[in-house]
Amino acid sequence: MNVKKVRIQETGEIPADARLPTDKGEFRIRVFNDSETGMDHVALTLGEMKGPDPVLVRVHSECLTGDAFGSLRCDCGPQLDAAIGMIQDVGWGCILYLRQEGRGIGLHAKIQAYNLQDKGADTVEANILLGHPADARDYGVASEILSLIGIESVCLLTNNPDKIAQLVSYGINVEQRMPLVAGVGDENREYLTIKVDKMGHDITTEELNGPT
Repeated sequence: MNVKKVRIQETGEIPADARLPTDKGEFRIRVFNDSETGMDHVALTLGEMKGPDPVLVRVHSECLTGDAFGSLRCDCGPQLDAAIGMIQDVGWGCILYLRQEGRGIGLHAKIQAYNLQDKGADTVEANILLGHPADARDYGVASEILSLIGIESVCLLTNNPDKIAQLVSYGINVEQRMPLVAGVGDENREYLTIKVDKMGHDITTEELNGPT
């Protein structure tokens, strides 16, 4: 098991904790500061985080281009929307929004990688050409936040086996996995195929071949 470093802190006399009404319902938003990186990570929760069943959880890495600008190069925005909708449907759950832009390499490097992809590199090759790993994310910070907000076991919304393996290695009880395939289209089909072929993501051929 990985050893957790204490990185997350809630600072200040006034907590960064408030209600957040959205078009998918009223959530609770809490912000946690990462003392190692200086980044603020977000927990968006609905309902109580303890109960007899595993909590529906989406650990989502920041994607400015997909989440905010509606980029079709990836599936990030549709995945986030779908996860929030699923949590609203069941009535409880948590979105962890981690500041890990570009699979952890940052926005500047991510757009450099897009430049290389426009010239023929795939998403893994582009990162490596820039001197970065294919995926630089560490989910230790996610495990720490999940523990802080009282989540003991999770049903994880993900197609990424590395995310599951890391969370388990940090002591999180991932009791179930629920696939999260959304936003498949012509612009991102190759990107998703590379996720399957080179990164081991669990997406079926049928899901890749047609829009959801």
